[in-house]
Amino acid sequence: MKIGRVIGTVVATLKLPHYRGEKQLLVKLLEPDGSDSGDYVVAFDRCQAGDGDVVLLIDEGNGARQTLQTGPKGVVRAVCVGFVDSVDLAPAPKPFAS
Repeated sequence: MKIGRVIGTVVATLKLPHYRGEKQLLVKLLEPDGSDSGDYVVAFDRCQAGDGDVVLLIDEGNGARQTLQTGPKGVVRAVCVGFVDSVDLAPAPKPFAS
């Protein structure tokens, strides 16, 4: 799973049948600390996200296909499945004593 910020929507007039009626979002991927990772992904929307929302993404084909229920031949990579309210990072571990 990954986190990202919605930066726009993607519109395609011609698409595979299992994409019809599905909202697609352009999502800029974030590091755990909230900084920009430099990557982005087009993801299907399952949580009614909009511009500026920080979302939780399934970014793996099989899980994404199961979420959209496209069947084994569905071509899906990423799906927005929830909103991120916060990320709590554990402190850095102490090095082993030598």
